[in-house]
Amino acid sequence: MAGDKGIDESSEAVSQPPGASAAAGSRTVFLSYASPDAAVANQVCEYLESHGEACWMAPRDVKPGAAYADAIVRAINEASALVLVLSTSAMASEHVSREVERAASKHKPVVAFRVDGASLSAELEYFLSRSQWIDVPALGMPAALAKLKEAVGRGAATAQAISGLGGGEATGRSDINRAVGSATIAKRVTVVAALVVVLGVGGVLAVRFWPSKQRDSPAPAMALISERSIAVLPFTDMSEKKDQEYFSDGLSEDLITALSQVPGLKVIGRTSSFNFRHSSDDSKVIGMKLGVAHLLEGSVRHMGDVVRVSAELINASDGSTQWSERYDRPYKDLFQLQDDLTHAVGEALKAHLMPTENASAQQTDRPPSGNLEAYNIALEGKYYLAHDTNADTRKAIELFTRATQLDPRYAFAWSSLSRAWTDLGGYHVTLAESPEAFSKARVAVNTALSLAPDLASAHIARGWLLEMGDLDWRGAEVEYRRAFELVPGNGDAAASLARQLANFGPVDRAIELTRQALAIDPLHSRWYGWLAGYLSVQNRLEEAEVAVRRAIDLQPGGARLHFLLSEIEIRRGNPQAALAAAQQEPPGFFRDTALAKALQSGNDRKAADAALSNVLDKGPFWDPYDLAQVFAMRNDADKTFEWLDRAWSYHDPAVHYLSHDPFIGRFKNDPRFIAYSRKVGLPVLEIDERTVK
Repeated sequence: MAGDKGIDESSEAVSQPPGASAAAGSRTVFLSYASPDAAVANQVCEYLESHGEACWMAPRDVKPGAAYADAIVRAINEASALVLVLSTSAMASEHVSREVERAASKHKPVVAFRVDGASLSAELEYFLSRSQWIDVPALGMPAALAKLKEAVGRGAATAQAISGLGGGEATGRSDINRAVGSATIAKRVTVVAALVVVLGVGGVLAVRFWPSKQRDSPAPAMALISERSIAVLPFTDMSEKKDQEYFSDGLSEDLITALSQVPGLKVIGRTSSFNFRHSSDDSKVIGMKLGVAHLLEGSVRHMGDVVRVSAELINASDGSTQWSERYDRPYKDLFQLQDDLTHAVGEALKAHLMPTENASAQQTDRPPSGNLEAYNIALEGKYYLAHDTNADTRKAIELFTRATQLDPRYAFAWSSLSRAWTDLGGYHVTLAESPEAFSKARVAVNTALSLAPDLASAHIARGWLLEMGDLDWRGAEVEYRRAFELVPGNGDAAASLARQLANFGPVDRAIELTRQALAIDPLHSRWYGWLAGYLSVQNRLEEAEVAVRRAIDLQPGGARLHFLLSEIEIRRGNPQAALAAAQQEPPGFFRDTALAKALQSGNDRKAADAALSNVLDKGPFWDPYDLAQVFAMRNDADKTFEWLDRAWSYHDPAVHYLSHDPFIGRFKNDPRFIAYSRKVGLPVLEIDERTVK
C-alpha cells in the first residue's frame, strides 16, 4: 500500500490481479509501494500469488466500509513480512516510510525490491541501513521476481536475513546474496542520542479519562473487561545498535507511573506489561491476559538534533487503531513533546481533563530544573535497580547519586536513591554491614521529602526504610498509607501497605489489598509470594500453593519462592515434598535455611543436625530469625528465644513475621513470647493451632 496516494487514485492504478480472492483468505506478505509504482506493485503481486505466496495490498484488500488506516495497520501486524517496492517515488513517500517503520517496530522482516538506481533517503536509510535488497536493474525483472519468491517463500526465518531490522549481514542462500545490492551508512547513534529517545513521551501524564460510551458490540471474550483500563507496552528501542533498551523501558515506566495516579482507571503495572515485550500474541490475547480494553505502544529514536516518538492507541478487543501519531521535536523541547503526547492520548480516549489541586496531580519523576541529563541518568538507575542483584543495586546507587548531583532539588532521584540504599542494606549485605547503607538511605529520603512532601515515591521509600532498617512497623504503615492516599491506583503502595497491615491483625485486609495490587499488575511474582504467605496464615494451604506456584511460573529462579512452597509442605506434614521444594530454591542462604527446615520436619536426625550446622556456619549476622525458627522446630525454646534476641539486636527485618509465625508460634504461651512481642512492637495474635509440631 502506498499511503501517499488517495483511495480513488490507488483504486484506478491497481487492477485486480489473478489470485486476489485466494490472497484474501491467507495473506502473508504486505506489499508497500508508492502510487507511481502501482504497475510494478501489481506485477509483483501477480507473480507472488501465481506462485503460491499470498499478498495483501491496498486498496484491493481494504474491505468496503473499513477504516483505511486501521486496515493497513492490522495487515502489517498480521503479515509475515513486508515487501517494499523501493524506488525514487517510495523514498519521497511519507506513508511508505510509515509502513516500513511500523513493520520494523513489529519486528517484521522487510524485503526491499529495488526497481531503480536512486540513492536511499535518510528516512528509509535508517531502517534499511544494514539490510540487503533484490536489485532489479542488475538482475532483470524475471530473475528478480524469482529471487523475491525464494526470499518470501522460505518464511520469516529466511526473510529475516534480508530484513531491515536484522542488524546483521544476510544469512540466506548464497545465490541470493550474490544477486542483491548492499547499502551501508556512516551515521551512528550515540549513547546520548539513545538516552534522549526515550524522553519523547515519558514524564507526568495527569490525564483523567472516562470513555463516553461502551463499545456497541464488544467481543464476548472482552465483555467483562472495563473500558477504564489500559496497559502501556514497552516502547521499542529503534536505535541502530539496539543497545539502549533500558531507556525505552524508562519511557514506558513513566507513562505507567503517571496513569496509575488516575482515580477509576485500571493501569497494568510494569512487570506484567513488560512480559509481552517480544510476544507473538495479538492485541486481543494480550488484552485478555492483562484484563484491559486498551493498549498503548510505540517507538522512539533520535535523528540528528530531532527526537522522534511514534505512539499508537489500540483497541485490544479487535486490534483497531483508535489513534496514532508521530512527533518530531528538537532535543531541547522534549518535555513539551511529553505534554503534547499526554494531551493527544487523552483526546484519543475521549477523555476530559479534570483540574485538581490534589497532591496526586503533582506526582512527577521530572527534575524541577528540566535537566535532561539528570532525567536520563535517573531512568538508567531505575533500570538497574529493577534487576535486584548486588552489582546492579550498587550501579543504581551510583546513577541516582549522579542525578542528584546534577540537580540537587530532584526529589524523585533522591527517593529512588533511598530505595536503592535500603535494598542494598536489606537484601545484599550482612546485618553487620547494613547500618551504613540504611544511614545513607535516611539522608536521601529526608532530602526527598523536604523537597516534595507529597511525592508518593518518597513516602514509599521512607516506609521501606522504616520497615527494613528501623523495624518501625507502625511508622512504615503511616508512610505507606500516605502513599496509598496520594496514588490509590499504585500497586506498589497497595502491596506495601498490605505487608504492614498483616503484622498487626487478621490478614483479610492484607489479602484484599494484595489482590488489588495484582489486579493492577497481574504478573508480579513477588506479590503472589506475599499473597501465599497471608493465605497460609489462614491455613488456606491449597490457595497458598496456587499463589506461590503462580509466582514460580512467572519467575522460576525467584528468591524465597520455593522456600515458601517448602514451608507450605511442612505445614501439610509432607517432609519429602518440602525437601524437594527446598532443593529447587536457588543457591544461597534461603536454600540452606529451607533445607534445614525441611529436614527438621523429617525423620533423618543426622541429616537435620548437619543442615542446622551448615546454617550456623554462615554466622550470626546473616539471618538469625530463620535460625530461631529452626530451633523452634526442634522444640528448643531456650535457643529459639536466644536467636530471637539476636535477630532484634542485629535489626533482622524478618522479625516482622513473628505475629503469624507457624514455627515459633508453638511457644505463644511462653511468657518470653509475650514479652518479646511487646519489646519489638508486635501484637500477640491467635496463631492457628495447626502449626509445625
